[in-house]
Amino acid sequence: MSAPRIEVHPDPATLATAVAGALLSRLADLQADGGVPQIGLTGGTIADAVHREVARLTPSFDVDWTRVVVWFGDERFVAADSPDRNAGQARAAFLDAVGATRVHEVPSADDVASAEEAADAYAATMREHGTGEFAVLMLGIGPDGHVASLFPGHPALEVDDRIAVAVHDSPKPPPDRVTLTFPCLNRSAAVWFLASGDGKAEAVARALAADGSVAATPARGMTAEPAQAAGTSTGTGTGTGTGTGTEITWFLDAPAAAHL
Repeated sequence: MSAPRIEVHPDPATLATAVAGALLSRLADLQADGGVPQIGLTGGTIADAVHREVARLTPSFDVDWTRVVVWFGDERFVAADSPDRNAGQARAAFLDAVGATRVHEVPSADDVASAEEAADAYAATMREHGTGEFAVLMLGIGPDGHVASLFPGHPALEVDDRIAVAVHDSPKPPPDRVTLTFPCLNRSAAVWFLASGDGKAEAVARALAADGSVAATPARGMTAEPAQAAGTSTGTGTGTGTGTGTEITWFLDAPAAAHL
């Protein structure tokens, strides 16, 4: 695996515009080659800014959003209309505006009785509709180094035989969540970390340090290694893709990069 690429922008607005443009350019290229790209979205303040820029910039790019398949790296297990839902935030920011029709949401607390049922249903949907690889997976990073809903010291960090799992007692509210696991997340051609603000600087530095553990800084578990190294023989794959995983990029603003 090649070393991660680090791209630093002066402020959150510039960062959001750069990521949105990079995403739309990547999608346009993949569609020009006949592809139907699958992407993974994240939540958070900087992700919301990126999504709004995607909506603004989409008319300038030859991207057909009806031919983009959208997933979420994690979701809060709450009511369907809760403002905490990553899917609801993404729909409001850009998905509805650009006409995305192939959006796969994690079942909500209105749909199923437990986060476990939601995780199982989401995994089944991914097996049915996934291609085995995200063209682009976007991830935030928490001040504690978590990614998706994979938190430091949590048992979910060790799961290597499932696509998605329930998370309870999350250190960050709401407490009940569903997250994709490392074997699934690492089946990505491109992993793009998004981080903004000095509150993320220490976690970013730990994630990119030469030494450190995944247990302490879960972002270090994103290796984008080939799928065969991520336990696909045990049935965790999202389809039949190769999971070649050749690119990790950190999109940072200057405050988030301050400790590098």
